[in-house]
Amino acid sequence: MKKLFPFLRPYRKEAILAPLFKLLEAVFDLLVPIIVKKIIDVGIVNGDKPYIWKMVGLLGVFAAVGLACALTAQYFAARAAVGFSAGLRSALFRRIQGFSYRETDRAGTSTLITRMTADVNQVQSGVNLTLRLLLRSPIIVFGALIMAFTVDLHGALIFTVVIPLLAVVVFSILLSGFPLYRRSQKNLDRVTELTRENLTGVRVIRAFRREEEETERFAAANAEHRRVQKFVGNISALMNPLTLLLVDAGLIALLLSGAIRVNSGAVTTGSVVALTNYMAQILTELIKFANTVFTVNKALACAKRIETVLNTPVGMPEETPAEDPSAEGLAVAFRGVSMTYAGNAAPSLSGIDLSVRRGETVGIIGSTGSGKTTLVNLIPRFYDVDGGAVFVDGRDVRAWDTETLRQKIAVVPQKAVLFRGTVRSNLLWGNESATDEDLWNALEAAQAKAFIEQKEGGLDAPVAQNGRNFSGGQRQRLTVARALVRHADILILDDSASALDYATEAALRAALRRLPERPAVFIISQRTASIRHADRILVLEEGRAVGLGTHEELLDSCPVYREIYESQFQKGGEPA
Repeated sequence: MKKLFPFLRPYRKEAILAPLFKLLEAVFDLLVPIIVKKIIDVGIVNGDKPYIWKMVGLLGVFAAVGLACALTAQYFAARAAVGFSAGLRSALFRRIQGFSYRETDRAGTSTLITRMTADVNQVQSGVNLTLRLLLRSPIIVFGALIMAFTVDLHGALIFTVVIPLLAVVVFSILLSGFPLYRRSQKNLDRVTELTRENLTGVRVIRAFRREEEETERFAAANAEHRRVQKFVGNISALMNPLTLLLVDAGLIALLLSGAIRVNSGAVTTGSVVALTNYMAQILTELIKFANTVFTVNKALACAKRIETVLNTPVGMPEETPAEDPSAEGLAVAFRGVSMTYAGNAAPSLSGIDLSVRRGETVGIIGSTGSGKTTLVNLIPRFYDVDGGAVFVDGRDVRAWDTETLRQKIAVVPQKAVLFRGTVRSNLLWGNESATDEDLWNALEAAQAKAFIEQKEGGLDAPVAQNGRNFSGGQRQRLTVARALVRHADILILDDSASALDYATEAALRAALRRLPERPAVFIISQRTASIRHADRILVLEEGRAVGLGTHEELLDSCPVYREIYESQFQKGGEPA
């Protein structure tokens, strides 16, 4: 929790005033039974109506002042809790934005979403209830005990038996429920993960008619979450009946003892009524306190989960590794590179050596899982190498400032991701200072100018979430245009033409060769037709380089490349 306290610091005034006004409300509540006692013992016994009306008016004043204090406390508590959660959520989002791919993979997307939403909301509720009730309830309980002793010493002894028993019941249930809440939150992560997977892959699920299987998977995870929640709820449900049982037993003992002593004249009727009111106050406040502590208990479990995210180191540390003179003058150089994903036993890349000059186009091909995307992800340092080094402009990427390094690189990822807004707002992600001329030039090079011109609004045409109002090929061309707007020194196209026809793809390749900035271009593709005209082609197999050369050279010297080519083309060069 220490990591979260600073987010409450800007609301110190509200955090102090909220419990203070609740304390004032509690004081007025504790005085009410005394006034009722005087109404009975003085006003009713003596038939003094003016005194009764005077005391009733005083009760009305106490009620009005107590209500004002309660509303003021609620205002300050809500202001502090909402401001605290807003600051926490912003910090959490900034932290997640700074995560490297490795850290995001390790945490899991569904878990991060849950911690940004459900966990933060739970902590917000915990802060609100802590400021409003966590201090008020103990004050009422112990205040009622003290006031009971001032009313009648003999009757107050019953309180000294009931209150410890209530405390034992409350805290026993709380301690047994705490680990179950953490387990419940983990189950919620699983439910969120399955929901996200199904919503993201809904078309695939329907295409393969897997609705029933996915429904069963979700139902199983949901049932487990429900089972744990139900078990926790059953434990929590013991709170009210057990506390009611003890308090009612105390009330019976109090009324029985009071009736006997009233008949003997040892105590007044008003005193017994006051003691009964104090017992009722204790019951009410203990139930409130139990519910508050349950909420705070869940909030603490959520706070620990949030704290683990905030404690996760952001980004990758800058280093000053040894330089390699052979990398001087090269746009990109891989020297003995190996890399293993967290949790994997086998390396995804092993012993990769490759040198790429400015203006050169390198195609990368291989079977699924051969390490193609992993290799290019090392250039902008989305992942760190486990062995060897990657150089950009003759300098190890680990020695670069991350922001400076990535300004030199434009990436078109495998999945064409567009954001809700306009064509212009999406293209400006590549370069915020780009002019309309720059945007149209990028669209023309990406073979996207024609269909954007046909859209109403042109550059200001709307883009739906994930670009749903564009076809797959159009989305790919827009993501290529977004990368070209940057005018980067290194351009990475990760299977970014898979939805394009051969003619459009050929026109795109020709446009890339005419780019005035002459970037080093990396083209990843499953199709040999997409990379056959590259200056050189790197062939990967199970993370190792098994071929490097031109299309013709690899057909003669690399069996893996020749097998891929022949599986896509008939002999003679015709498509298979």
